[in-house]
Amino acid sequence: MKITVLSLFPEYFDGLLNTSIIKRAYEKELFSFEVVDFRKYTMEKHGHVDDTPYGGGAGMLLMCQPLLDALKAVRTENSTVILLTPQGKTFNQPMAADLSKKDHLIFLCGHYEGFDERIRDYVDMQISLGDFVLTGGEGACAIMCDAIIRLLPGTIKQNSSDDDSFSNGLLEYPQYTKPAVYDGKKVPEVLLSGHHANIEKWRHEQSLKKTALYRPDLLEKVELTEKEIEFVEEVLKNK
Repeated sequence: MKITVLSLFPEYFDGLLNTSIIKRAYEKELFSFEVVDFRKYTMEKHGHVDDTPYGGGAGMLLMCQPLLDALKAVRTENSTVILLTPQGKTFNQPMAADLSKKDHLIFLCGHYEGFDERIRDYVDMQISLGDFVLTGGEGACAIMCDAIIRLLPGTIKQNSSDDDSFSNGLLEYPQYTKPAVYDGKKVPEVLLSGHHANIEKWRHEQSLKKTALYRPDLLEKVELTEKEIEFVEEVLKNK
């Protein structure tokens, strides 16, 4: 996979490529990464990439010319162009999984008050990180890239990502490590039993329980069996 980011602040992404799992994946050449400063494409003699909005209003807007000329220079037939905007679809795990299968992702990072509306006509997807506003798209881009890269084959073990929260529509089950007792708090006996079927059953029930208690909205998108529905109803009744 190739990832291209169009940004006014290339240095923002230095840490992404030099940390932990993402660094190892980059060194193994599981993906390539480039940041293009689209200010270099402006035709304004003073290097401006933004201007005041027609009709008045606060702030400055990114102009079409610098950003779209930069996009034209890096886009290919295999590119998927993503505009990072609060008006886009909310990013989630299934979206990360789908994007991890693409050949070339191009992220457009906005800044200032926003961007010329006509820029939307040149993208394939519009994505938001959530219902809040950042100073620029770089922060959202870095987080999305992290979520996508970790799903690339060879980055982490397959079964590690299969158990992630949201991978099956539910929150991940609780996990424990040594010691078995800490400050009087014990690891659940089932996890010490060595009985794999019982452990899997417990983990699934705990995923259902966590989701019902903390993110009940997720259950609306998951098809549950009658037994699972009864379990969830019992959890909610006793919370």
